[in-house]
Amino acid sequence: MNEQNERHSEEIIAGRNPVTEALRSGRAIDHVLIAKDTEGGPLLRIRALCRERDIVVKDTARARLDALCGGLNHQGVAAVAAAHEYASLEDILDAAQRRGEPPFLVIADEISDPQNLGAIIRTAEAAGAHGVIVPKRGGAGLTAIVAKASAGALEYLPVARVSNLVSTVEELKKRGVWIYGADMGGRPVFETDLSGAAAIVVGSEGAGISRLLREKCDFLISLPMKGHITSLNASVACGIILYEAVRCRENKGKATK
Repeated sequence: MNEQNERHSEEIIAGRNPVTEALRSGRAIDHVLIAKDTEGGPLLRIRALCRERDIVVKDTARARLDALCGGLNHQGVAAVAAAHEYASLEDILDAAQRRGEPPFLVIADEISDPQNLGAIIRTAEAAGAHGVIVPKRGGAGLTAIVAKASAGALEYLPVARVSNLVSTVEELKKRGVWIYGADMGGRPVFETDLSGAAAIVVGSEGAGISRLLREKCDFLISLPMKGHITSLNASVACGIILYEAVRCRENKGKATK
C-alpha cells in the first residue's frame, strides 16, 4: 500500500504536542513514527511515554512522514491511531475458559499485509476461535485498514500483541495447548487431529513461519496442492485450516455425547 492510500485509510496524529497528549490521554495508539534526523527533549519524552505504554516506535525517513501526514506540520513525529485496544494472552485464554472450550487460537507470524490480517481475524471469529496473537514488531497492527478488512470481527475477537512469539508459544505449551504450524513440508492437515487445545501458526506469504517459531511447533501441517499453483494466500490457507479444526472439534463433541 502506498503512502497516499495509507494516509486516507488511517487516522494520523501529527506533531509533537498532539502526539504527546494522545499518549498521555491513554488513547489507543498502534505505533509512533519518528523521523531519523529528529532529536531533542520533546522526542525523548515521547519515546519515554511509548515505553511506559508499551507502544512500538518506528524510526523512519522524513520523506515517509511527509507523505503520510499529507502536508501537516508533523515536526518529525506522528502516531497511527489503533482501531481497537489490544487484549492480553490471559484475556484470550479466559475467553476459552468462560465458554467451556479447549483454547482455539491463531498466531499470525509477521503478516505484514493489513488486508490479510483483517481477513484472518474475520475468519477466526467466524470459526469460533478465542483470539489471535500478533507480534509487536514485524507485522501489521490493529490499524483502520485491518479493522475494515475484518468486517466488524475486531469488535468481538480479542487480539493480543506480544513482544516475543517464541516465548508466547512456550507459555501456551505449558498451558496444554498444541502448536500447529502451517508449512508446505508438513503433514496433510486432513490427516491431523485438531480437536484439542490448539494454536494455528500462519506465516507470511514470502518467508513463511520464522525458523525459531517453526522449530517450536509440535506439528507442521500442510494443504494438498493439486494444481499448478504451489501456494495460497495466507488468509485463505488459514481459513481452510481453521474450518478443518472446527470439523475435528465438532466431531469430537458428538463422540462424547
